[in-house]
Amino acid sequence: MLSHIFIGTNDFPRAYPLYTALMRELDLTEKFHNPAKPIAGWMAKDAPQPLFVLSAPYDGLQATPGNGQMIAFLASSRAQVDRCYAAVLAQGAVCEGPPGLRPHYHANYYGAYFRDSDGNKLCVCCHRAE
Repeated sequence: MLSHIFIGTNDFPRAYPLYTALMRELDLTEKFHNPAKPIAGWMAKDAPQPLFVLSAPYDGLQATPGNGQMIAFLASSRAQVDRCYAAVLAQGAVCEGPPGLRPHYHANYYGAYFRDSDGNKLCVCCHRAE
């Protein structure tokens, strides 16, 4: 369904460690990293897409988060959601909702919500029963 997701940052040296910690906990592989550009991309080890890209906006303007926009990463377990959440908070992410069941979505939805240093809203969730 998706080829890639591109998220803009105004402070790549600050944002990169947060995303590196998140991708490590999700077991995603860094495909490229060029701080001089600045740009980095991650993907699953066994699939060519989707690719997640972090970079300064190509148009040179300031990156801004969208109202009502969120990127949700799929975790393989509730424990992985917990590890991701702890890893990003340790890198300066701001809590938007701690890990927990959200039965109003469905009985097994377990997620955590946070914002990166640019204000982008992110989620890590698992849809599996414990």
